[in-house]
Amino acid sequence: MASELNAQGLRVVAVASRTLKAEARKAAYSVADESALTLLGYVAFLDPPKESTAPALRALAEHGVAVKVLTGDNELVTRKVCGDVSIEVGQIMLGRDIEDLRDNELRVVVETHQVFAKLTPAHKERIVHALHANGHVVGFMGDGINDAPALRAADIGISVDGAVDVAKESADIILLEKSLMVLEQGVVEGRRTFANMLKYIKLTASSNFGNVFSVLVASAFLPFLPMLPLHLLVQNLLYDVSQIAIPFDNVDEEFLKSPQRWNPADLGRFMVFFGPLSSVFDILTFTVMWFVFAANTVEHQTLFQSGWFIEGLLSQTLIVHLIRTRKIPFLQSRAAWPLLIMGAAIATVGIWLPMGPLAHYFKLQALPLMYFPWLVAMLVGYAVLTQTVKGWYARRYGWQ
Repeated sequence: MASELNAQGLRVVAVASRTLKAEARKAAYSVADESALTLLGYVAFLDPPKESTAPALRALAEHGVAVKVLTGDNELVTRKVCGDVSIEVGQIMLGRDIEDLRDNELRVVVETHQVFAKLTPAHKERIVHALHANGHVVGFMGDGINDAPALRAADIGISVDGAVDVAKESADIILLEKSLMVLEQGVVEGRRTFANMLKYIKLTASSNFGNVFSVLVASAFLPFLPMLPLHLLVQNLLYDVSQIAIPFDNVDEEFLKSPQRWNPADLGRFMVFFGPLSSVFDILTFTVMWFVFAANTVEHQTLFQSGWFIEGLLSQTLIVHLIRTRKIPFLQSRAAWPLLIMGAAIATVGIWLPMGPLAHYFKLQALPLMYFPWLVAMLVGYAVLTQTVKGWYARRYGWQ
């Protein structure tokens, strides 16, 4: 009877009694006294899965998140509940089997099995550690006392508002909504945030590397500073303001479908490949200002500095859109409106400062109109070169 009820997903408690004579009664009873009992019946408990469980599992699978079931229930109940939410059960690994496994053997088992039943709290914790040892980032969701060790061991411990206190205290995140679809939303939002963080770090690292390289080259050949400290401060301020909108930027769908990892080695390689690209066009700007516009003496250094100020700021603003996606910017992947508007506003301010009435306050001067066709040509060339290198880089090293 208990097995039949278990197969229906019911947890079963048998109720039995025994009448003791007055002289046989004790203040405390032990397991040895649980004999010669009369079975009265069963109490069956049904704890059905949430309606949102199956859709949430499908959504997580689409985003590359594997789900494993770790439960203290017996095999029959576990198989029925997993079937209700469309989890492929296969062979169920039981707690008593895990007891006999060494850690290296358990690391193999956790990769080949999806469902684990009749587990103790220690078993759950061992499984989490085994997944860690295999290089996985592990999230664990639980609401009972038995889940507390695994919640602490996981990278992300998730519990619910109605969980026992020890589970909530052990968790990193407590879900307030009843729908499990919030898990998928959290995964997507986390990946979007991580992708936008990487954008900013890569942009800043490569841009600063390129600027330093350009200054070093210019300082070796020019009889004056290529840009005053005031210009650098203003340019960096404007550029940093434009980056405020990056957290609101769109992220290409393929980056949301699979997990991303922080890779410091990739950042260094990226900086070395893309930083000098801006220096190529900085040096071209130096050449144009020196030979075309005759800004080649100390008396004409302000004209030279103004030309590089505009080109440097606009190229930094443009690179945001070139680096933020592996695709062709503006055509195949467009930035979010806040980033587009902020970039356009900063570019406008950058051009207006030398050309407007406040130029002398910033030790800048108006540029001849013939400068702007040269500027457009250099920006277009910069975009084409960066896009070409980006395609080669992505094929060789991948694109994060």
